[in-house]
Amino acid sequence: MKKNSIKNTRVNAEVQRELSHIIHEEIKDPRIHPMTSVVSVEVTPDLKFCKAYISVLGDEQAQRDTLAGLQSAEGFIRRLLAQTVNLRNTPEIQFISDQSIEYGVRMSKLIDEVNESADESEDGQ
Repeated sequence: MKKNSIKNTRVNAEVQRELSHIIHEEIKDPRIHPMTSVVSVEVTPDLKFCKAYISVLGDEQAQRDTLAGLQSAEGFIRRLLAQTVNLRNTPEIQFISDQSIEYGVRMSKLIDEVNESADESEDGQ
């Protein structure tokens, strides 16, 4: 896998920051959950396509609704992105659900449970 150039890394960070701002401040779609975050963004080197990894703190239905709302607002988001980020091409955005934050929280809870049960078994001896 090719390592990102410094320019591509900067473009990814700028697009991620602006997407996050647009999702929280500009979009008024009720399907989009208020606890939505842009985890990461990958823009292709030719600036034609963009994968935005979205995490939603909520149930499965909230995730599906949020992704549907974002997909339907893709043209609006793209237009606002073109106005705020000065790029040669404004990329087509593909929204992808990312459960890494939920996975991390679940693993943390499991580790805490194991630690608590280990502490209780040590106290009982």
